[in-house]
Amino acid sequence: MDTSAPRTLSGSLGVGSIVFMVVAAAAPLTVVAGSVPLGVALGDGPAFPATFVICCAVLLLFAVGFCAMSRHVPDAGAFYAYIQRGLGRRTGLGAAFLALVTYTAVQLAVFGYLGATLDALVQHYGGPALPWWLYALVVLTVVGVLGYRHIELSSKVLGVLLLCEVGIVLIFDAVVTARGGGGTGLSTALLRPSQVTSGSLGIGIMFAIASFIGFEATAIFRDEARDPNRTIPRATYTALLLIAGFYTLSSWAVVSAWGDAGAVAQAGADPGGMLITTIGNYLGTAGADIAQVLLVTSLFAAALSFHNVIARYGFSLGNSGALPAACGRSHPRHGSPHVSSVLQVCSALVLLVVFAAAGMDPVTQVFSWMAGTATLGVLALMTLTCLAVLVFFRRATVDRRVWHTLLAPALGLAGLGTCLTLTVLNFPTLIGGSFGLAAVIGAVLVGSFLAGVVLSTVLRPAVVPAPAAAV
Repeated sequence: MDTSAPRTLSGSLGVGSIVFMVVAAAAPLTVVAGSVPLGVALGDGPAFPATFVICCAVLLLFAVGFCAMSRHVPDAGAFYAYIQRGLGRRTGLGAAFLALVTYTAVQLAVFGYLGATLDALVQHYGGPALPWWLYALVVLTVVGVLGYRHIELSSKVLGVLLLCEVGIVLIFDAVVTARGGGGTGLSTALLRPSQVTSGSLGIGIMFAIASFIGFEATAIFRDEARDPNRTIPRATYTALLLIAGFYTLSSWAVVSAWGDAGAVAQAGADPGGMLITTIGNYLGTAGADIAQVLLVTSLFAAALSFHNVIARYGFSLGNSGALPAACGRSHPRHGSPHVSSVLQVCSALVLLVVFAAAGMDPVTQVFSWMAGTATLGVLALMTLTCLAVLVFFRRATVDRRVWHTLLAPALGLAGLGTCLTLTVLNFPTLIGGSFGLAAVIGAVLVGSFLAGVVLSTVLRPAVVPAPAAAV
């Protein structure tokens, strides 16, 4: 092994920079355009905005224990580091491989949706019809270049793109509110419990919880944070509250623009085009055109954010001995996980080629299947992390705060367990209604976890144990 190669990442990211990256990973404009119509059509109808509040409450409980434990987990391995510290090395390594599969799946989902959206945008302006995967490969190349370089460059790019996509939706929200909504006025369905529990609340929660994927990745940037013990908790809470507030406000504005009954009808008739049509109705053709362009940049920002997350998981595993040591090297100039970044690009390239060769539809198959896989995987990881927090603080005596170390994590575990159960029960709906495909995806996720557990046994002498908890 080349011991002279640097094996640490560098950076001075503050709360704002980390928040930009994780909120960009959540792809707020994409969620409002994609998940909100589906939640309204298939979930709890016009009360779907309230589902974001419910999910935010559960995730805030998760975040309390997650942040309390963060100062005792100096590793930048996120779920992997937390679960290993609380539940042991084997479970931790299993979680690491599950996380790699999960975040790879969500990035592939983004590439599929982005390829289709970019093709539609080019044709809208009179350009040629090209294969979706061609656009995806071009974007993958740009993502790889940015991921290879210093993290500060990625954070600046993501910050600009995020402000643009959030800005257009907030303008739309303001116009809808100022006009008093559609013909039936501003919606109050989210305030009425009978409406919130109507329809299929379980499916609504499933779509809502999937929309938060990415907020938990704050801890993966620990090594590049300016003051990790303060920055990571603040960034986690800030990102979660901003995401929840934006989703709740914007989904309520979409419902209000059509009226309760009209929103359900429009979401069922045209879920993919509902947001652009709604923005066009209130902001004109120019507003709709801008929103279409920003939808593409939103997806690009999400692809770059998840690339950064996956590369840092690979870096952490390279340093632990679970992956080749080269993955744990950092670039001498950029301080980036350049080897892991390149490998991540190569793995995404191979899978995109396979999807293209198989003739898979970029939205109904690539996006739907991969997004469903990621939702199930992240929920499983967060549930394990909540359990790890409880076990860690019961064994260690480093923090005596009952709310932070026992009550909030226990309530979060119950909430996440409920969300995980609902997602498993409704999983075929999330991926298009195929029970056989649901079984295959479940087997892949379980298999990746078990592969990590087995590998931890085979490589036991080589795996570097996690450092002692900081007191």
